[in-house]
Amino acid sequence: MTIRQRPKHLNLLKIRFPVTAIASILHRISGLFIFFLTPILLYLLSLSLQGEAGFRRAGEWFDSVPMKMILMLLIWFTIHHFIAGIRYLILDLDIGLSRASAKISAITTIALAVVLSVLSIYWVVV
Repeated sequence: MTIRQRPKHLNLLKIRFPVTAIASILHRISGLFIFFLTPILLYLLSLSLQGEAGFRRAGEWFDSVPMKMILMLLIWFTIHHFIAGIRYLILDLDIGLSRASAKISAITTIALAVVLSVLSIYWVVV
């Protein structure tokens, strides 16, 4: 009987994740970000609907650099979450379950999200 040596700690920065795992992790992170940012956006929406002064105050929020950065992240996370969600719905239909096709769909998801996000950020923020 041999005893296998197991690692004492797991360094996630040294592990090379497959692209399918990266797409899955980004999908989860984007969902969390959207979930936690929704109350702030609802507050700004209600503030902007209170009248002209509220609309100006909400506009001041969006004119700040940190809020523009958060808005850019929100655009990317929303687009990525939507596209990855469609990918997972297709996978739930047992389409593209082989390792090669799952890798291609994960790369396509990430690339498409990046391209659409850059176009959307340019159109909305800049």
